[in-house]
Amino acid sequence: MSVLVFVEGFNGEIKKSSLEAATYGYQVAQQLGTSATAVAIGEVHEDALAKLGEQGISKVLYDADSRLNDFVADAYVKVIAKAAQQENAKVLVFSNSNIGAAVGAKLAVRLNGSLATNVTTLPKTDGGFIVTRSVFSGKAFAEVNLTSDVKIIAVKKNALEIANAGSGAATIEKFSAELTDADFVAAPKETIMQDTSGGVLLTEAEIVVSGGRGLKGPENWHLVEDLAKALGAATACSKPVADLDWRPHHEHVGQTGIAVSPNLYIAIGISGAIQHLAGVNSSKVIVVINKDPEAPFFKAADYGIVGDAFDVVPKLIEAARALDK
Repeated sequence: MSVLVFVEGFNGEIKKSSLEAATYGYQVAQQLGTSATAVAIGEVHEDALAKLGEQGISKVLYDADSRLNDFVADAYVKVIAKAAQQENAKVLVFSNSNIGAAVGAKLAVRLNGSLATNVTTLPKTDGGFIVTRSVFSGKAFAEVNLTSDVKIIAVKKNALEIANAGSGAATIEKFSAELTDADFVAAPKETIMQDTSGGVLLTEAEIVVSGGRGLKGPENWHLVEDLAKALGAATACSKPVADLDWRPHHEHVGQTGIAVSPNLYIAIGISGAIQHLAGVNSSKVIVVINKDPEAPFFKAADYGIVGDAFDVVPKLIEAARALDK
Protein backbone atom coordinates (compact mmCIF):
# COMPACT_ATOMS: atom_id res chain seq x y z
CA MET A 1 0.00 0.00 0.00
CA SER A 2 1.29 3.48 -0.82
CA VAL A 3 0.11 7.07 -0.83
CA LEU A 4 -0.57 8.14 -4.43
CA VAL A 5 0.16 11.72 -5.50
CA PHE A 6 -1.09 13.14 -8.80
CA VAL A 7 1.42 15.63 -10.20
CA GLU A 8 0.56 18.13 -12.93
CA GLY A 9 2.98 19.26 -15.60
CA PHE A 10 3.27 22.51 -17.50
CA ASN A 11 5.72 23.05 -20.38
CA GLY A 12 7.35 19.76 -19.45
CA GLU A 13 8.04 20.73 -15.82
CA ILE A 14 6.25 19.88 -12.59
CA LYS A 15 4.01 22.66 -11.29
CA LYS A 16 5.03 24.23 -7.98
CA SER A 17 1.67 23.30 -6.46
CA SER A 18 2.28 19.67 -7.38
CA LEU A 19 5.68 19.76 -5.66
CA GLU A 20 3.79 20.94 -2.58
CA ALA A 21 1.35 18.03 -3.02
CA ALA A 22 4.29 15.62 -3.36
CA THR A 23 5.78 16.97 -0.11
CA TYR A 24 2.40 16.51 1.59
CA GLY A 25 1.98 13.00 0.21
CA TYR A 26 5.40 11.93 1.43
CA GLN A 27 4.73 13.30 4.92
CA VAL A 28 1.41 11.45 5.07
CA ALA A 29 3.19 8.28 3.93
CA GLN A 30 5.68 8.73 6.77
CA GLN A 31 2.79 8.99 9.23
CA LEU A 32 1.26 5.79 7.88
CA GLY A 33 4.53 3.88 7.67
CA THR A 34 4.43 3.44 3.90
CA SER A 35 5.89 5.00 0.73
CA ALA A 36 4.71 7.74 -1.63
CA THR A 37 4.19 7.09 -5.35
CA ALA A 38 3.37 9.74 -7.95
CA VAL A 39 1.33 9.43 -11.13
CA ALA A 40 2.05 11.81 -14.02
CA ILE A 41 0.09 12.27 -17.21
CA GLY A 42 0.91 13.68 -20.63
CA GLU A 43 4.05 15.54 -21.65
CA VAL A 44 6.45 15.88 -18.71
CA HIS A 45 10.25 15.74 -18.89
CA GLU A 46 11.54 12.55 -17.32
CA ASP A 47 14.33 14.39 -15.51
CA ALA A 48 11.67 16.53 -13.83
CA LEU A 49 9.83 13.37 -12.78
CA ALA A 50 13.03 11.82 -11.43
CA LYS A 51 13.64 14.95 -9.30
CA LEU A 52 10.44 14.18 -7.40
CA GLY A 53 12.72 11.98 -5.34
CA GLU A 54 13.79 15.21 -3.66
CA GLN A 55 10.28 15.49 -2.24
CA GLY A 56 10.38 11.89 -1.01
CA ILE A 57 8.59 10.25 -3.95
CA SER A 58 10.04 6.78 -4.47
CA LYS A 59 8.37 5.88 -7.77
CA VAL A 60 6.55 7.71 -10.59
CA LEU A 61 3.96 6.00 -12.77
CA TYR A 62 4.16 7.87 -16.06
CA ASP A 63 1.47 7.68 -18.74
CA ALA A 64 2.94 9.59 -21.69
CA ASP A 65 -0.11 9.14 -23.97
CA SER A 66 -0.07 12.34 -26.08
CA ARG A 67 -3.87 12.48 -26.01
CA LEU A 68 -3.55 13.35 -22.32
CA ASN A 69 -1.69 16.59 -23.04
CA ASP A 70 -5.12 18.27 -23.07
CA PHE A 71 -7.22 17.88 -19.94
CA VAL A 72 -10.15 15.47 -20.30
CA ALA A 73 -11.53 14.70 -16.86
CA ASP A 74 -12.87 11.21 -17.52
CA ALA A 75 -9.62 10.07 -19.14
CA TYR A 76 -7.56 11.48 -16.25
CA VAL A 77 -9.86 9.75 -13.76
CA LYS A 78 -9.41 6.41 -15.50
CA VAL A 79 -5.61 6.70 -15.44
CA ILE A 80 -5.43 7.71 -11.77
CA ALA A 81 -8.01 5.10 -10.69
CA LYS A 82 -5.97 2.35 -12.35
CA ALA A 83 -2.79 3.65 -10.72
CA ALA A 84 -4.52 3.65 -7.32
CA GLN A 85 -5.69 0.09 -7.89
CA GLN A 86 -2.22 -1.09 -8.94
CA GLU A 87 -0.58 0.52 -5.90
CA ASN A 88 -3.42 -0.39 -3.54
CA ALA A 89 -3.44 3.28 -2.57
CA LYS A 90 -5.94 4.27 0.09
CA VAL A 91 -4.83 7.91 0.27
CA LEU A 92 -4.75 10.01 -2.91
CA VAL A 93 -3.24 13.51 -2.86
CA PHE A 94 -3.79 16.32 -5.38
CA SER A 95 -3.09 20.01 -5.60
CA ASN A 96 -6.28 22.01 -5.12
CA SER A 97 -6.08 23.28 -8.71
CA ASN A 98 -8.88 23.38 -11.25
CA ILE A 99 -7.71 20.00 -12.51
CA GLY A 100 -7.04 18.48 -9.11
CA ALA A 101 -10.37 19.50 -7.60
CA ALA A 102 -12.35 18.31 -10.64
CA VAL A 103 -10.58 14.96 -10.89
CA GLY A 104 -10.65 14.44 -7.13
CA ALA A 105 -14.43 14.87 -7.04
CA LYS A 106 -14.98 12.37 -9.87
CA LEU A 107 -12.59 9.89 -8.26
CA ALA A 108 -14.45 10.16 -4.95
CA VAL A 109 -17.58 8.94 -6.74
CA ARG A 110 -15.77 6.25 -8.74
CA LEU A 111 -13.82 4.88 -5.76
CA ASN A 112 -16.54 5.50 -3.17
CA GLY A 113 -14.08 7.67 -1.29
CA SER A 114 -14.12 10.65 1.05
CA LEU A 115 -12.96 13.96 -0.41
CA ALA A 116 -11.51 17.01 1.34
CA THR A 117 -10.47 20.07 -0.68
CA ASN A 118 -8.46 23.15 0.32
CA VAL A 119 -6.64 21.10 2.96
CA THR A 120 -4.04 23.05 4.93
CA THR A 121 -2.65 20.55 7.46
CA LEU A 122 -1.39 17.00 7.72
CA PRO A 123 -4.02 14.56 8.99
CA LYS A 124 -4.49 13.71 12.64
CA THR A 125 -4.55 9.93 12.69
CA ASP A 126 -5.13 9.21 16.37
CA GLY A 127 -8.82 8.39 16.51
CA GLY A 128 -9.63 8.94 12.85
CA PHE A 129 -8.23 10.68 9.79
CA ILE A 130 -8.92 14.34 10.46
CA VAL A 131 -7.76 17.17 8.19
CA THR A 132 -8.21 20.93 8.41
CA ARG A 133 -9.79 22.74 5.45
CA SER A 134 -9.82 26.41 4.55
CA VAL A 135 -13.47 27.48 4.10
CA PHE A 136 -15.51 30.61 3.42
CA SER A 137 -12.89 32.08 1.08
CA GLY A 138 -10.15 31.61 3.63
CA LYS A 139 -12.00 33.34 6.47
CA ALA A 140 -12.45 30.19 8.57
CA PHE A 141 -11.21 26.63 9.02
CA ALA A 142 -13.09 23.38 9.40
CA GLU A 143 -11.94 20.00 10.66
CA VAL A 144 -13.18 17.05 8.63
CA ASN A 145 -12.91 13.36 9.49
CA LEU A 146 -12.49 11.23 6.36
CA THR A 147 -14.15 7.92 7.18
CA SER A 148 -14.20 6.07 3.86
CA ASP A 149 -11.65 3.38 3.04
CA VAL A 150 -10.28 5.61 0.24
CA LYS A 151 -9.36 9.14 1.26
CA ILE A 152 -8.83 11.88 -1.34
CA ILE A 153 -7.10 15.13 -0.36
CA ALA A 154 -6.67 18.30 -2.43
CA VAL A 155 -3.97 20.44 -0.81
CA LYS A 156 -4.43 24.20 -0.80
CA LYS A 157 -1.77 25.99 -2.80
CA ASN A 158 1.03 27.59 -0.79
CA ALA A 159 -0.28 25.99 2.40
CA LEU A 160 3.05 24.30 3.10
CA GLU A 161 6.67 24.63 2.08
CA ILE A 162 8.22 22.37 -0.54
CA ALA A 163 10.56 20.11 1.40
CA ASN A 164 13.64 18.27 0.22
CA ALA A 165 12.98 14.99 1.99
CA GLY A 166 15.08 12.67 -0.15
CA SER A 167 18.41 12.68 -1.92
CA GLY A 168 17.94 10.03 -4.61
CA ALA A 169 16.04 10.11 -7.88
CA ALA A 170 12.55 8.67 -8.14
CA THR A 171 12.20 5.54 -10.25
CA ILE A 172 10.16 6.16 -13.40
CA GLU A 173 7.87 3.33 -14.45
CA LYS A 174 6.06 3.42 -17.78
CA PHE A 175 2.36 3.11 -17.15
CA SER A 176 -0.74 2.85 -19.31
CA ALA A 177 -4.43 2.79 -18.50
CA GLU A 178 -5.06 1.41 -22.01
CA LEU A 179 -7.28 4.32 -22.93
CA THR A 180 -9.48 4.09 -26.00
CA ASP A 181 -10.79 6.87 -28.21
CA ALA A 182 -14.11 6.51 -26.39
CA ASP A 183 -12.46 7.80 -23.20
CA PHE A 184 -11.87 11.10 -24.97
CA VAL A 185 -15.27 11.58 -26.60
CA ALA A 186 -17.66 10.34 -23.93
CA ALA A 187 -17.69 13.83 -22.42
CA PRO A 188 -16.84 17.30 -23.75
CA LYS A 189 -13.16 18.16 -23.45
CA GLU A 190 -12.56 20.54 -20.58
CA THR A 191 -10.53 23.67 -21.22
CA ILE A 192 -8.32 24.96 -18.42
CA MET A 193 -7.17 28.52 -18.98
CA GLN A 194 -3.45 28.85 -18.36
CA ASP A 195 -2.30 32.44 -18.00
CA THR A 196 1.36 32.67 -18.78
CA SER A 197 1.79 36.42 -18.60
CA GLY A 198 5.48 37.16 -18.68
CA GLY A 199 6.19 33.44 -18.86
CA VAL A 200 4.86 32.84 -15.32
CA LEU A 201 1.73 30.78 -14.71
CA LEU A 202 -0.66 32.93 -12.65
CA THR A 203 -1.97 30.13 -10.44
CA GLU A 204 1.58 28.94 -9.70
CA ALA A 205 3.29 32.32 -9.31
CA GLU A 206 5.13 33.17 -6.11
CA ILE A 207 4.69 36.89 -6.88
CA VAL A 208 1.64 38.47 -8.53
CA VAL A 209 1.38 42.10 -9.65
CA SER A 210 -2.23 43.14 -10.16
CA GLY A 211 -3.86 46.31 -11.45
CA GLY A 212 -7.24 47.97 -11.16
CA ARG A 213 -9.20 50.89 -12.55
CA GLY A 214 -6.81 53.26 -10.82
CA LEU A 215 -4.49 52.78 -13.80
CA LYS A 216 -7.10 54.69 -15.84
CA GLY A 217 -6.77 52.69 -19.06
CA PRO A 218 -5.10 49.76 -20.86
CA GLU A 219 -2.50 52.10 -22.30
CA ASN A 220 -0.97 52.35 -18.83
CA TRP A 221 -0.73 48.60 -18.23
CA HIS A 222 2.98 48.68 -18.99
CA LEU A 223 3.44 49.75 -15.36
CA VAL A 224 2.05 46.39 -14.17
CA GLU A 225 3.92 44.43 -16.83
CA ASP A 226 7.26 46.16 -16.26
CA LEU A 227 7.10 45.66 -12.50
CA ALA A 228 6.10 42.01 -12.97
CA LYS A 229 8.97 41.44 -15.38
CA ALA A 230 11.45 43.02 -12.98
CA LEU A 231 10.23 40.79 -10.14
CA GLY A 232 9.75 37.59 -12.15
CA ALA A 233 6.03 37.78 -11.37
CA ALA A 234 2.72 37.01 -13.05
CA THR A 235 0.24 39.75 -13.90
CA ALA A 236 -3.40 39.91 -12.86
CA CYS A 237 -6.29 42.37 -12.70
CA SER A 238 -9.51 43.18 -10.88
CA LYS A 239 -12.94 42.22 -12.23
CA PRO A 240 -13.89 45.74 -13.45
CA VAL A 241 -10.70 45.83 -15.53
CA ALA A 242 -11.59 42.53 -17.20
CA ASP A 243 -15.21 43.65 -17.68
CA LEU A 244 -13.95 46.79 -19.46
CA ASP A 245 -11.81 44.58 -21.74
CA TRP A 246 -8.63 46.28 -20.62
CA ARG A 247 -7.27 42.82 -19.84
CA PRO A 248 -8.32 39.24 -20.70
CA HIS A 249 -10.73 37.56 -18.29
CA HIS A 250 -8.28 34.79 -17.42
CA GLU A 251 -6.21 37.42 -15.56
CA HIS A 252 -9.15 38.37 -13.33
CA VAL A 253 -8.53 37.37 -9.72
CA GLY A 254 -11.26 37.42 -7.11
CA GLN A 255 -14.29 35.51 -5.88
CA THR A 256 -15.71 35.12 -9.40
CA GLY A 257 -12.31 34.78 -11.06
CA ILE A 258 -9.10 32.99 -10.16
CA ALA A 259 -8.07 32.51 -6.55
CA VAL A 260 -4.33 32.96 -6.00
CA SER A 261 -2.05 32.21 -3.05
CA PRO A 262 1.32 33.78 -3.85
CA ASN A 263 4.02 34.69 -1.37
CA LEU A 264 3.63 38.33 -2.45
CA TYR A 265 0.58 40.04 -3.97
CA ILE A 266 0.99 43.64 -5.13
CA ALA A 267 -2.25 45.51 -5.80
CA ILE A 268 -1.98 48.71 -7.82
CA GLY A 269 -4.98 51.02 -8.05
CA ILE A 270 -7.44 48.42 -6.69
CA SER A 271 -9.91 49.59 -4.08
CA GLY A 272 -10.24 46.18 -2.42
CA ALA A 273 -13.89 45.17 -2.68
CA ILE A 274 -14.75 42.07 -0.65
CA GLN A 275 -15.18 40.03 -3.84
CA HIS A 276 -11.58 40.77 -4.85
CA LEU A 277 -10.23 40.08 -1.37
CA ALA A 278 -11.88 36.65 -1.39
CA GLY A 279 -9.59 35.62 -4.21
CA VAL A 280 -6.31 36.96 -2.81
CA ASN A 281 -6.54 36.81 0.98
CA SER A 282 -4.51 33.57 1.09
CA SER A 283 -1.47 35.52 -0.09
CA LYS A 284 1.39 35.43 2.42
CA VAL A 285 2.11 39.17 2.04
CA ILE A 286 -0.15 41.82 0.47
CA VAL A 287 1.17 45.21 -0.65
CA VAL A 288 -1.35 47.87 -1.66
CA ILE A 289 -0.63 51.02 -3.68
CA ASN A 290 -3.53 53.46 -3.79
CA LYS A 291 -3.84 57.24 -3.65
CA ASP A 292 -7.05 56.97 -1.59
CA PRO A 293 -6.06 56.53 2.09
CA GLU A 294 -9.59 55.24 2.79
CA ALA A 295 -9.40 52.41 0.24
CA PRO A 296 -10.75 49.23 1.93
CA PHE A 297 -7.74 47.24 0.68
CA PHE A 298 -5.48 48.94 3.21
CA LYS A 299 -7.31 47.10 6.03
CA ALA A 300 -6.20 43.77 4.57
CA ALA A 301 -2.72 44.87 3.55
CA ASP A 302 0.53 43.94 5.27
CA TYR A 303 2.15 47.00 3.71
CA GLY A 304 0.49 50.03 2.15
CA ILE A 305 1.68 52.95 0.09
CA VAL A 306 -0.62 55.96 -0.11
CA GLY A 307 0.34 57.62 -3.35
CA ASP A 308 -0.32 57.97 -7.06
CA ALA A 309 0.57 54.77 -8.91
CA PHE A 310 2.07 56.84 -11.72
CA ASP A 311 4.60 58.24 -9.26
CA VAL A 312 5.15 55.17 -7.05
CA VAL A 313 5.33 52.25 -9.50
CA PRO A 314 8.13 53.63 -11.73
CA LYS A 315 10.29 53.97 -8.60
CA LEU A 316 9.51 50.37 -7.61
CA ILE A 317 10.42 49.19 -11.11
CA GLU A 318 13.71 51.04 -10.94
CA ALA A 319 14.48 49.57 -7.52
CA ALA A 320 13.54 46.05 -8.62
CA ARG A 321 15.73 46.25 -11.69
CA ALA A 322 18.62 47.47 -9.56
CA LEU A 323 18.40 44.26 -7.49
CA ASP A 324 19.46 42.21 -10.53
CA LYS A 325 22.56 44.29 -11.21
